[in-house]
Amino acid sequence: MFNIKMDMIQTVGLAVIILIVGRILRTKVRIFEKYCIPSPVIGGFLFAIINLILRQTNFIIFEFDNTLQSFFMTVFFTSIGFNASWRLLKVGGKKVVLFLLCAIGLVILQNVVALGIGLATGVDPLVALLTGSTAMTGGHGTAAAMAPIVEDLGHTGAKSVAIAAATFGLIAGSSMGGPLANRLIRKKNLKVKPQKIEDKQKNDEFLFDNDVKKLDGENFAKAFFLILLSMFIGSYVSSYLNHYLNFPSYIGPMLVAAVLRNISDSTTKFDLHYEEVHILEDVSLNLFLGMAMISLKLWELGSVVGQLALLLIGQVVLAYLFIYFITFKVMGSNYDAAVLSSGHAGFSLGATPNGIANMQSVCDKYKYSYIAFFVMPIVGALFIDFFNVAIISGFFSFLAR
Repeated sequence: MFNIKMDMIQTVGLAVIILIVGRILRTKVRIFEKYCIPSPVIGGFLFAIINLILRQTNFIIFEFDNTLQSFFMTVFFTSIGFNASWRLLKVGGKKVVLFLLCAIGLVILQNVVALGIGLATGVDPLVALLTGSTAMTGGHGTAAAMAPIVEDLGHTGAKSVAIAAATFGLIAGSSMGGPLANRLIRKKNLKVKPQKIEDKQKNDEFLFDNDVKKLDGENFAKAFFLILLSMFIGSYVSSYLNHYLNFPSYIGPMLVAAVLRNISDSTTKFDLHYEEVHILEDVSLNLFLGMAMISLKLWELGSVVGQLALLLIGQVVLAYLFIYFITFKVMGSNYDAAVLSSGHAGFSLGATPNGIANMQSVCDKYKYSYIAFFVMPIVGALFIDFFNVAIISGFFSFLAR
């Protein structure tokens, strides 16, 4: 048997290779594109399967140094903190606030249901919680970040459970959104009202800034320095918070970033270079997720397959009932609400791109909804991750005491 040990440079290099492989496969295999499966997940699962075969045949065992995984994970969550703009939330109006409240409500219930089913099926609460909003609303990024915390507490296989749950959520959310909206439109006999021209113009001006943004090295450096500064200050905030509750290490940096974002919104003398921050957010997510995927241990899933299935089915049922009876009603019980419901199904079980794809599918069949495409991206892409991580951290802190 060969034992291959990789240092932190070799580990991140392999993560880049599986990311490239995943991107190639995503362009070649239609189902990956259809369900918006992230490239690191595609390549990572392929490597995890190969790793499983090599290990089970006693041929090769891989050992990885995941030092940089923790670094890129913190960069990613710090970048999320820069999305938490109070001014942007106010500009979005009542619909945005209502939809965010619906999303937060479902996040809380996802964790409650996960704990309830876990208790009934004998799954450890911390492991069960990984199948709640961690993997559903949070997706692969949050799942890969929270799982090591559970594994450090002695629960082997937590990462495999979390990643498997997130992958299931992507497929379930993409499959459920369209039929759910179609049922609402037909059963409620909803009338498709045309959007007012002035509302369309207002939404377009808010969503799309026609000014051409020039990306340059200096701005990237400034954005990266601000992220590192937030991480530095935030590390002390996390240390302080951990005197009271056991929060993940990236909570402090994320909170500091949120404070800097809102300071920047209130003055013209402080530019955060949001475009560069978003690019660094995407890069760090891909790298840390890639490293998390190559260290996935599929052989640890065998003992929880049946219980995991029940946990995931419970999440799908919860999301359907909540969106059908609550999200749709809160958002106005009209056609726009139905389209938003399909979007909520997409990102509450998977990711924002899945929600947008669901809404596009519904609108292709009926009529475009400017309100839906105005509200959902603001909540799904900018705000829900911040609130979700905060809520998850609260649940984990309470259970880990």
